[in-house]
Amino acid sequence: MYENQNIIVGLSGGVDSSVTAALLKQDGANVHGVFMQNWEDDNNDQYCSIKQDSLDAMAVADIIGIDIDIVNFATQYKDKVFAYFLQEYAAGRTPNPDVLCNAEIKFKCFLDYAIEQGAEAIATGHYARKQIRNGVHYLLRGLDNNKDQSYFLYRLQPHQLEKSLFPLGHLQKTEVRRLATELKLPTATKKDSTGICFIGERPFREFLQKYLPTHNGNMVTPEGKIVGEHVGLTFYTIGQRKGLGIGGAGEPWFVVGKDLPKNELLVVQGHDHELLYTNSLEMNQLSWTLPEKPVAGRYTCKTRYRMADAACELRYLSDDTAELLFNEPQWAVTHGQSAVLYDGEICLGGGIITATDKPLIKL
Repeated sequence: MYENQNIIVGLSGGVDSSVTAALLKQDGANVHGVFMQNWEDDNNDQYCSIKQDSLDAMAVADIIGIDIDIVNFATQYKDKVFAYFLQEYAAGRTPNPDVLCNAEIKFKCFLDYAIEQGAEAIATGHYARKQIRNGVHYLLRGLDNNKDQSYFLYRLQPHQLEKSLFPLGHLQKTEVRRLATELKLPTATKKDSTGICFIGERPFREFLQKYLPTHNGNMVTPEGKIVGEHVGLTFYTIGQRKGLGIGGAGEPWFVVGKDLPKNELLVVQGHDHELLYTNSLEMNQLSWTLPEKPVAGRYTCKTRYRMADAACELRYLSDDTAELLFNEPQWAVTHGQSAVLYDGEICLGGGIITATDKPLIKL
């Protein structure tokens, strides 16, 4: 299928990218690996696995029989991804760095680099699929419902999608692990990364405190009753239950909003409290995977990764803003996260959530 095609694979040191490279090599492609080093601030501490990941990537390349380069995009990552990440948290929102990582680093900096090196395409270990119909490249959900990562790829532009391959999209994660074991890849049993994109797994609160000033304040109910103290609005997100430390009897407490001028965290009791449910949202920074933006109308959407699809209606408010109206109220829709639209198995794109019909974030 890829006979003699020059393909550069983003080798992260994980099992998914390892199997991606191996499958392409088996299919006859001229495969070259690239390990992206995108974080340098504290890559010697106990939480950053860049050194080990790079060693694993090189070991995989050696076993498969391909060359590998280490390419540094740390400056671009800090300017394009991390600065935005901090800006959003400072504004009381909850950004998704994986979405921006894909748009700005993996499918922009890395893709541009690969094309300069003579590659015809790049490949990653994402669980998503691509289909070409009448010359148009469609981004589809991965077949493994538990691993589908099309949500994180919704900002890919048509020209980026045309040059991208996702060899794992038709596989289940268990099959990928099995293939890695058969191929005797050192990453076969390596734990999947769940940390901040390119930064790794670390205590989140401690990490953010290095970059953002925080101030304690009151946790209050919608009626204004003080029920606890927060350690900085930055560290909380809509729908959060754990780590609030509010005692007493009754149902669990949940975060429903933030008042930045007053430095107050708004909390309610009960998973099904009405303030946790949203009937509509507004989004900006619209990005579509197809050459033509979707027409206004009925679709399904996800407002966070792994949630079940929600039926909705898309209405455009301007060229770069849109509204989604849900058939059923949605739980814990969060400012700063992405709302991603689907037409069946096709990922159409989406935008960043800026407002809901429950205006609980006061700036």
